[in-house]
Amino acid sequence: PQDLKVVEPTNEISSIDKPPVVELKDLPPHLEYAFLEGDDRLPIIIAKDLKDVEKTALIKVLKSHKQALAWQLSDIKGIDPEFCTHKILMEDDFKPAVQHQRRVNPKIYEVIKKEVLKLLDAGLIYLISDSPWTPKIKKRPHSHILMERLPTVACLLAYAMHRARSKGV
Repeated sequence: PQDLKVVEPTNEISSIDKPPVVELKDLPPHLEYAFLEGDDRLPIIIAKDLKDVEKTALIKVLKSHKQALAWQLSDIKGIDPEFCTHKILMEDDFKPAVQHQRRVNPKIYEVIKKEVLKLLDAGLIYLISDSPWTPKIKKRPHSHILMERLPTVACLLAYAMHRARSKGV
């Protein structure tokens, strides 16, 4: 059996007392930022279409329970940050290689298309095509397919949907 490491609580300053500096990113049009302290401390994301009374009530409740929110990983008691940190362990002499994009099995095009449309309709995913790190749409030589870089999650699904549409599926 593997021995579990017991993590002793540290006496670090809470992120409520000294909030971390966060970079606010662009949000979809139906969401907006609100702050639990001042005009730039302890940001939360709320629905934009809430009435002023509802926004005020929501922010009041969240302010009274802000200790329950984990503003950063160290706020979660009893969890070792090492356990939650993603690491890619490589040998010293290892050289990373870029893998080419793989084709999606034609048998699952429809399944992927339906799943993506369902996620888009539910609002769980959305396309980010105006991000500064997303290159503009480019036409591949010798092809009628327009390629656009998307976030990893949406990339394969959007590619499969585009391929299915271009073939008239």
